[in-house]
Amino acid sequence: MTTLSLLDSALVKPAIWAAVTKLSPRVQWRNPVMFVVYIGAILTTLLFGQALFGQGEAPTGFIAAISIWLWFTLLFANFAEALAEGRSKAQAASLRNTKKNVMAWKLKSASHTAPKEITDSASLRKGDFILIKAGEVIPADGEVVEGVASVDESAITGESAPVIREGGGDFSAVTGGTRVLSDWIVARVTANPGEAFLDRMIAMVEGAKRQKTPNEIALTILLVALTIVFLIVTVTLLPFSQFSVLASGSGSPVSLTVLIALLVCLIPTTIGGLLSAIGVAGMSRMLGANVIATSGRAVEAAGDVDVLLLDKTGTITLGNRQAVKFIPAPGVTEQQLADAAQFASLADETPEGRSVVVLAKQLFNLRERTLESHEVEFIAFTAQTRMSGVNFDQREIRKGAVDSIRRYVNEAGATFPEAVGKAADEVARRGATPLLVCENHKVLGVIELKDIVKGGIKERFAELREMGIKTIMITGDNPLTAAAIAAEAGVDDFLAEATPEAKLALIRQHQGEGKLVAMTGDGTNDAPALAQADVAVAMNSGTQAAKEAGNMVDLDSNPTKLIEIVEIGKQMLMTRGSLTTFSVANDVAKYFAIIPAAFALTYPQLNALNVMGLNSPSSAILSAVIFNAIIIVFLIPLALKGVSYKAQSAAQLLRNNMLVYGLGGLIVPFAGIKLIDVLLGVFGLV
Repeated sequence: MTTLSLLDSALVKPAIWAAVTKLSPRVQWRNPVMFVVYIGAILTTLLFGQALFGQGEAPTGFIAAISIWLWFTLLFANFAEALAEGRSKAQAASLRNTKKNVMAWKLKSASHTAPKEITDSASLRKGDFILIKAGEVIPADGEVVEGVASVDESAITGESAPVIREGGGDFSAVTGGTRVLSDWIVARVTANPGEAFLDRMIAMVEGAKRQKTPNEIALTILLVALTIVFLIVTVTLLPFSQFSVLASGSGSPVSLTVLIALLVCLIPTTIGGLLSAIGVAGMSRMLGANVIATSGRAVEAAGDVDVLLLDKTGTITLGNRQAVKFIPAPGVTEQQLADAAQFASLADETPEGRSVVVLAKQLFNLRERTLESHEVEFIAFTAQTRMSGVNFDQREIRKGAVDSIRRYVNEAGATFPEAVGKAADEVARRGATPLLVCENHKVLGVIELKDIVKGGIKERFAELREMGIKTIMITGDNPLTAAAIAAEAGVDDFLAEATPEAKLALIRQHQGEGKLVAMTGDGTNDAPALAQADVAVAMNSGTQAAKEAGNMVDLDSNPTKLIEIVEIGKQMLMTRGSLTTFSVANDVAKYFAIIPAAFALTYPQLNALNVMGLNSPSSAILSAVIFNAIIIVFLIPLALKGVSYKAQSAAQLLRNNMLVYGLGGLIVPFAGIKLIDVLLGVFGLV
């Protein structure tokens, strides 16, 4: 996807024009803080008009300068928002280019042999069945119901390596606009035109669906409250000033232009002007990581996450568990165990199942057998039974997790060998995964599956722990295996022998304790837990049910991305907090510049507070107004790129915020206003 530089003319030129069009009252009133500046700019413009006819309350040039810089303040704030939106629109345009109206083979039923007709993709509707062959573009979002094919998804994910899509598993979802490279598939259309995944992505990225997040709303309310306080104070100062002059018989009343400048400089215009841009930029940064968030709320929640649920396979480990050893039960030969294990794995298309077939072939030259003349029933693996197998003539072979096989054997009244249980425990203690094989309820032995913990993952978990985030590994392995891998990976806790119900219960447990929970998933079995989680990242390669249940979709289908998502969410919150701290500190510093200057003519003794040695009251006020506008421009890159992210605790972040942005916010206005005041004096503008 397209990610343009902030200085790219393709972004800057449209943003400049958008900044002007956003001066419409219908746009400005949505930002209460900047709406006050908007009213102030209009009033000073009217006061300038009066001054031209000799009815001005202040020098014409001074009123004109104040009015111009108030309009610039608005334009700079609009420019920041337009620039953020422009980056998102560029990304959306990149996505839109992947949309194609192509011809499609529409089937009468779910079989590739069913009668078919040619139609265009715009005519396809939810529930239709389509056949896509090698070299053809997938015309609509769908779920594979028959066949297997390699698919090029680079148009959406940017990843050139093809992926496998097949029916009946967790990698069945296909996206319109991608291309089938080999073989063929039959897919059921899952979205009507205009409702496809790509359409929803474009709408979300363009910001059309962006709503303010709860924290953003709370901060806006705070800013409005501060603005109202300063507005009331400013309104009451005008008659008080006039009364003071009449009572003392000396000095001059404070002009309305000065009071407007005072109000604009003291309300939190800096963060008010950048707040919307920060939110839009957060969504844009998430998309830059190839993650589509359905709302700003999801991005923000990612920054507040307390608990991370992470699948072991593919996230913490490399995910390609391989059979490395057969451990037979007493009285059973290794070849007998290998033969039964291979037989039970013939219909198992998982990497683990294939590796069992390969290992039996390598060790004992056992090959696939002819089954046409026999009565064969293959038993598919399910998340509930956690077993698979085959019924072949008089043989009933099952392969599965230790507890599942133990229960299966015990329910039949057979004896579970203690030696096999000990062998399985020993495999688990080594961090490997034991699978048990039984035939006609007799346990034959253990298959040892080995997986590798990813390099560097332990350090990532340490960073999360430092931020106060608890990590929990989710696995279908038995508790001993789970404990060994959890210790090696450095996670805080684990859930072993996890079922969909157990995941859901765990999420609810932590949410009941007031914590925010994040998790990833790709299968239909993950959908209930994804729907319950506060941050739910569905894999793009996963099922339609998982993608609909989540509030984010990872286009790369990388389970480890959840850690990066949390970091992006935290960076957005840190950026908002840092700029709010800077803005408030800015306002405090500006008090010392503008308040003594604003009332110096009414109370000459206030000149003693002119600690910056500014040239004159009018120069001080104008310098503060100019600084108030320009500082927004300087902070735009920070608002859009985000502050530098560091894995730190909340206390450390607050301390650094106060030191860098709080202290910086106090110092910068003194230096900036003084510099502008000197330049105004040098060029004789005041």
